[in-house]
Amino acid sequence: MTERKTMPALTRHLLLVLVGAVMAFPFYWMVTSGLKTNDEIWQFPPTFWPDAPKWGNFLEAWEAAPFWRYMTNSIGVACAIAFIQVINSGMMAYALTHMKFRLKGLLTAVILLGYMVPSTAVYLPSYIVLAKLNLLDSYAGMILSNCVSVFSIFLIRQAFLQVSHEIVEAGQIDGAGHSRILWTLLIPLVRSSFAVLVLITFIEQYNNYFWPMLITKNPDLQLVSAGLRSFFVEGGAYGLKWPLIMAASSFTIAPLLLLFLLTQKTIMQSVNLSAGVNKG
Repeated sequence: MTERKTMPALTRHLLLVLVGAVMAFPFYWMVTSGLKTNDEIWQFPPTFWPDAPKWGNFLEAWEAAPFWRYMTNSIGVACAIAFIQVINSGMMAYALTHMKFRLKGLLTAVILLGYMVPSTAVYLPSYIVLAKLNLLDSYAGMILSNCVSVFSIFLIRQAFLQVSHEIVEAGQIDGAGHSRILWTLLIPLVRSSFAVLVLITFIEQYNNYFWPMLITKNPDLQLVSAGLRSFFVEGGAYGLKWPLIMAASSFTIAPLLLLFLLTQKTIMQSVNLSAGVNKG
């Protein structure tokens, strides 16, 4: 009986290891390609490790373009947007789940309907609004135009729906106001969902390309994606210097990998909690 249970578990773990290796391989190939020469990258059959690793490619790529500024811009903008979305998504989700007011159902339906509207459909009106507010070509324009997300509201709303309303009523009986209930009772209970929200929002905004390029023209405001494109055209010589392009791509994703490592435990708790709720 024990052997029957062990074999499926072993098979499952081997399958997960295989899937993980397949998903990690593109990152491995990107990093190792940054250590190769152009000829080694296009060599067939391919080499999985360079004969003489050129570690200087990473330094050369770093010095060829202001990647420090690109990454600082992206991290700062993404952190500000994630912070604001945590606040407004938490307050909106709390109102939709644990407060009573007229037209609550209609407001919820409108928000969920807004989730179906593609982001490109609001680019033109958003651009016009930012222009009238004199926020084009500025950090404030990039941050404020992304500070509200329907997906974030929906995600936190679903997390708050898993919390019993009796907890909220108990807080109200003790004299706690809505703000105290939200920040001291609800958010600690669903902190894993907020960690997922921060991770998703940070990755999305860190890699954002089209909208920041549309509303900013100043090279000093460029984010990582736009900076990589500029480097591809200039420093990468339109793809003729692939080792430098791969090296630049490798160190620009380092903040994303670091963020995932820091939030991995909390995210897994969120997955386990969701699984337990669905099972129940």
